[in-house]
Amino acid sequence: MPPQKPIIELPAYAKINWSLRITGKRPDGFHDLETLFQTISLHDTLTFRESDRLSLTCDDPSLPVDASNLVLRAARALGAPPVAIELKKVIPAGGGLGGGSSDAAAVLVALSKHFGIDKPLADLALALGSDVPFFLAGGTAYATGRGEVLTPMPSVTGIPLLLLIPEERVSTASAFAALRRFSPPIGIDRYRSIIDDGLLSHPDELVNDFEEPIFALLPRLRELKSRLIEAGAAWAAMSGSGSTIVGAFPGAKDRDAAIERFNDVRTAAAETK
Repeated sequence: MPPQKPIIELPAYAKINWSLRITGKRPDGFHDLETLFQTISLHDTLTFRESDRLSLTCDDPSLPVDASNLVLRAARALGAPPVAIELKKVIPAGGGLGGGSSDAAAVLVALSKHFGIDKPLADLALALGSDVPFFLAGGTAYATGRGEVLTPMPSVTGIPLLLLIPEERVSTASAFAALRRFSPPIGIDRYRSIIDDGLLSHPDELVNDFEEPIFALLPRLRELKSRLIEAGAAWAAMSGSGSTIVGAFPGAKDRDAAIERFNDVRTAAAETK
């Protein structure tokens, strides 16, 4: 019997962090942060089909497809009618690109719209993970708190990116455990000024506090960042808690020329969205 015709098929876009400052630890055990999120064109694909039971299949055999997966957790939290979900993975797990969070947000948005479910998606998203609320809208956003206090920022689209995706993986929990210091926030007004002036003109202010401890544990990541700068990136940094290293280039030709210098690591070309 042929598979049911898809009722929905949509991309779930990755993100990078232009900047990520960890500003302190909270009484509830979470950390306060200040970050500038950015959606990029790299994406997973989710397909939904009618079914008599909720299920998930995935083309990446390393990912669980049981109740622990954020995709199924999102569908159950929403209380949508049962669907069969197919997930095609491109965003690496444990890469600091928010793939699981983006997939979960896509489920919330797609199924709530398709089935006419009126629930507070932001609350459901935060219960699933600190990054999930950002992916409900995407774009460019300033975030504080755990990452859920979001302010849309002037759009930063079309910047050519080169992602270096090493085999090394970093869990978010281990990254937070490795932190040895906190940074003061620079504030939303400063980020607005940086965007207005051109993000790539201010690489020294676009920092990631996870780099120092993670690079100490995984020195190859520091080397990859340095090589991106040498290859012409105007800015390079680790995304999120790692391990993906991202470089932003002045133009697509510069980015494409740089790809040839990284035959020892998985690469992905992308653009900001």
